[in-house]
Amino acid sequence: MSTRPERTFPAQVASEGLAIGRIALRRMRTLTAVPRGTPEQESARLDAACLAAAAQLERLIGGAEEEAASILEFQAALLADDELLDPVRQRIAAGEAAAVAWQQMMDKQVADYQDAEDEYFRARALDMADLRDRVAEQLAGGGDDDAAAEAGAIYVGADLAPSRFLELDWERYRGGAVVRGSSASHVAILARARGVPLVVGLAANESMLVDGAEAILDAEAGQLIQDPSAETRARYQRRAAERTAEAKLQAVYLGKPAMTRAGEPVLTYINVDDPHALPAIDPATCDGVGLTRTEFLFSGEGGLPGEGRQFGAYKALLQWAKGRPVTIRTLDAGGDKPIPGLTPDGELNPFLGLRGLRLSLARPDVFRVQLRALARAAVEGNLKVMLPMVTRPQELEATRALFETVVAELAAEGTAAAMPRLGMMVEVPAAALNIAAFDADFFSIGSNDLVQYVTAAGRDCDSVRDLYDPLEPGVLELIRRVAQHGRLVGREVSLCGDMASDPKYLPALLDTGLRAVSVAPARLARAKAQIAAYG
Repeated sequence: MSTRPERTFPAQVASEGLAIGRIALRRMRTLTAVPRGTPEQESARLDAACLAAAAQLERLIGGAEEEAASILEFQAALLADDELLDPVRQRIAAGEAAAVAWQQMMDKQVADYQDAEDEYFRARALDMADLRDRVAEQLAGGGDDDAAAEAGAIYVGADLAPSRFLELDWERYRGGAVVRGSSASHVAILARARGVPLVVGLAANESMLVDGAEAILDAEAGQLIQDPSAETRARYQRRAAERTAEAKLQAVYLGKPAMTRAGEPVLTYINVDDPHALPAIDPATCDGVGLTRTEFLFSGEGGLPGEGRQFGAYKALLQWAKGRPVTIRTLDAGGDKPIPGLTPDGELNPFLGLRGLRLSLARPDVFRVQLRALARAAVEGNLKVMLPMVTRPQELEATRALFETVVAELAAEGTAAAMPRLGMMVEVPAAALNIAAFDADFFSIGSNDLVQYVTAAGRDCDSVRDLYDPLEPGVLELIRRVAQHGRLVGREVSLCGDMASDPKYLPALLDTGLRAVSVAPARLARAKAQIAAYG
């Protein structure tokens, strides 16, 4: 038992849960005395460190979900970018040690990204910092700070990049607490999808935190308790036991259809980021797939995926579902998901630029390949195709016309194909306000972007994270409007964003009249249990 007094550091909940363990403090890396070889030796050290870091990233890309893979690709591409590395080499040639030249140059790059007017670049600052630290670790000898953490530790640090999150063994760590970040950031989304307790915005600095100290991570109230008293520890042990019992009770609902207390059915789908995880999920526990992100096919080396590769991936999803509906979203590139060779460079605001369906219609050569693969897959199961970032009815109709042309071409070739149901994501406020003008077969509300656009607050922007509020009345009113339209015209309306997976928001969504949600697989049992208690 520590003789230090109990200290509580407030934070913001990013992914709910409780954890009791010891702090594994990831300290900010600082330069100490660095041995310096000849410029040739230091240049070779830099090259070796970059190659080792690139190999780490390639391993992570192979097992990453689509959004995380795009971030890892961004980092890997930078390691091959002479524009980034040449200034470091010049400083080495002038006599600096590789570690010093790399650290100081990357510190400036990170600061430039943080100060950028472009929201996309500001959101990438954390990824740049992670790349800096990854190469710096190799230059320092390749030591792994995380390998020394004991089983059951709580990760605590200044920040946590998505690539670092993917690299950590979450069987070893019970949760995490970081100083920077927001509850709508990419790493928060990853944590919720995997059921990892996480808090962000921790009101503490390194000097306040003690590596190895006993701690309680309360990712329900939003706090980290360091050196808890015996009384506090006992209280949280009781709460942890209660949560375990609750999880067992919730698991009872997993195999049952979701239904409110009043007996009203609610369709519960799952979101699929990584098809490799599907074999561990029983399709009978859900009503199908409400969102499949296809960006995973466009990540990695080898260029844009061909028709055959896409068809194989879509067919496998439909076979897993065993007749249940599978909603596949067409490529949603752009914004915070750039794809080399496809998304435009240099847009002042990529989040409001050529992204989603806008990009697909601007690149029919790429879009036709995906539509052909989807048309072929439509004969293999219960396929629904969903279009992202739709703003005007003309975009939906242009896609429908192109799709019908593709189906006719395949038929003329003697290839089995069909026209699937064609729906749209509702994430642009203009579309939500004018929803009656869209002749979609179904609607799916993308709450992550909808909240961002309605509140004019970036989901990865720390300084306005309080404004990014899914319960903002304007957001709920738009959801209510779309749900009401769906009932009037007899078209399904679901919601596939993070709101559906969060117990703070699910009752409010049901209040709007929504009766179909798509959640992270790790949150399915809890969502069904919460629906059963509603009404």
